[in-house]
Amino acid sequence: TTEIADATRTVDAYVTLLSALADQGLASGADVSVKLSAVGQALPGDGHKIALENARLIAEAAKGVGATLTLDMEDHTTTDSTLDILQELRMDFPWVGAVIQAYLHRTLGDARDLAVAGSRVRLCKGAYQEPASVAYQAKSEVDQSYVRCLRVLMEGDGYPMVASHDPRIIKIAGELGEGRDFEYQMLYGIRPQEQLAIAGRGDTMRVYVPFGIQWYGYFMRRLAERPANLAFFLRALVTRG
Repeated sequence: TTEIADATRTVDAYVTLLSALADQGLASGADVSVKLSAVGQALPGDGHKIALENARLIAEAAKGVGATLTLDMEDHTTTDSTLDILQELRMDFPWVGAVIQAYLHRTLGDARDLAVAGSRVRLCKGAYQEPASVAYQAKSEVDQSYVRCLRVLMEGDGYPMVASHDPRIIKIAGELGEGRDFEYQMLYGIRPQEQLAIAGRGDTMRVYVPFGIQWYGYFMRRLAERPANLAFFLRALVTRG
């Protein structure tokens, strides 16, 4: 978002969505994920302040209908700003969730900082093309980092949210999280039978649903940012399991 009017429209869309969910009896327990760049973070000058104020409006709307809010994470240049906004929001809304990306070198430290009582933390692998100076490049290194960070979250006092479609990660999460509260998260339409199986055995399975009229641009950007995403989506379309 490069215009303040666009940021305002994005906020309005979230408020409208939350109201619609409440009208249908679906808001309680729902979680809306917000990219701060969509609500003003990248605006020149006061972008940080504008994003904070707009995220606060969405948090207020979520609180009013019994839903929660999670601040999504983008490329590494926004990490500090996003975590700063998270801490400010948590003073009034302690249930606001954080997202951390396993492929960043810094994330193990962030996991330790965030693994505190009441802290909702989504751990994903990361989808942006990042330089080797800040991120692991090999898939094996990213996977190993994911497990290290997951272990920290599972041993902490927070509420881990395991965002992965990787069968190995899902198995490890089940082993590390045995006897404690946490949830799995997957994208709508990706491995739907596995989603049903996880829910069927009594574990919490949250389905992540992108919405809005700009979905195509979002999809194409994700593919352009990290070409490996294309193989992931094509494989998911073929297997569906």
